[in-house]
Amino acid sequence: MEQLFLPLTPAEPAESIPLPEVFHRAFRRMAMRRPAPEFKVEFRPFAGLRSTISLRGPSAVIHITDLLSGAPPIVLDALAEILLAQLFRRRASREARECYLAYTFQPAMRQRIEQARRERGSKRLLPPRGRHHNLEAIFAELNQKYFHGRLPPTRTGWSRRRSRGTLGHYDDAHRTIVITRWFDSRRVARELVEYVMFHEMLHIQFPTERQGHRRVMHSAEFRKAEKRFPKYKEALRHLQQLSGGAGSLD
Repeated sequence: MEQLFLPLTPAEPAESIPLPEVFHRAFRRMAMRRPAPEFKVEFRPFAGLRSTISLRGPSAVIHITDLLSGAPPIVLDALAEILLAQLFRRRASREARECYLAYTFQPAMRQRIEQARRERGSKRLLPPRGRHHNLEAIFAELNQKYFHGRLPPTRTGWSRRRSRGTLGHYDDAHRTIVITRWFDSRRVARELVEYVMFHEMLHIQFPTERQGHRRVMHSAEFRKAEKRFPKYKEALRHLQQLSGGAGSLD
């Protein structure tokens, strides 16, 4: 049974609540069967909506993105529960997850997140013209063929590492499509690279959505559009065979 989410009083001023106390309250509410660690919490200028928690001896060290420094107490309390659940392998309550996502999916907050990712982060990748496949040319061809040339200019490139886990990725903050350098090979047919590129281009057309307490990257509309790719099932099967079932497309 999920624990009841009893947040801090929304009217309570955020600056009056020490961050360690926020975590102590969440820890007590979750009824952990262990002594509470010493909570050491601070905001950090991360390049995006990232927060971390780890045990270091008797202490729990928590770094929270400074993008949440002005968040209401109820949101910080929800985040505390989520991070503690992650640390102690528990499941955060649905209420906590929905509260946190509702705040972070607000348009103004999304703009702050994307701005921080652009200003603080960097995207390091190899040029699109590889030894065997040219990603820039593939993007241009697919844009005309399937999107009527309507997708905005997008940076493309090969990953720096020959990853067999993440086969393709679209970064909306940097408007960049990265495909694993492992596919820049004569053994990999151009049609398969085209399918991976097509999948990532669909993320431009169908941005990530929020459904309740979940972030949905591949909506029903996304999946329907993906099946327009010629020999879609064959390409997907070939992709899984090539990666041994371990590869994924973000």
